[in-house]
Amino acid sequence: MRVGKRIAFDFGTVRIGVAISDASGLLATPYKAISNSERTEEELLELFNEVQPIYIAIGLPQHLSGDKSRTQDAVMDFVENIRKNFPNPIYGIDERLSTVGASKRLKAVGHDSRSMKTVIDSAAAVEILERALELEKFGNLEKCEI
Repeated sequence: MRVGKRIAFDFGTVRIGVAISDASGLLATPYKAISNSERTEEELLELFNEVQPIYIAIGLPQHLSGDKSRTQDAVMDFVENIRKNFPNPIYGIDERLSTVGASKRLKAVGHDSRSMKTVIDSAAAVEILERALELEKFGNLEKCEI
């Protein structure tokens, strides 16, 4: 695996969850969520300058059947905005059940539903980044480039 940090996003209409890996690509850690607002592009530029990721993984929302969800068009618009300022690869990662998995992990460490509201988006981004790191480790990530 290449050396360098990676970023994952869990896109939402209100907040965008963020996770960042360590440079070795072993650990995915939640980062503060970004508000989905008119400042989003500015916040992304600051994040990219701070982290200097080698790639971005973004959750692609799909129905359990595998069909495209309504949110996927908004995610692709978000990806196109990222492309304006980010020259490295962007990978689309199946995010089915990422929020469910994140919720279970948070409950296991003592979060209640009220406290989860502020951290669930970035916890879901961790799930997405862990999937991307696994695909990268086994040489299958390039198939997910969008």
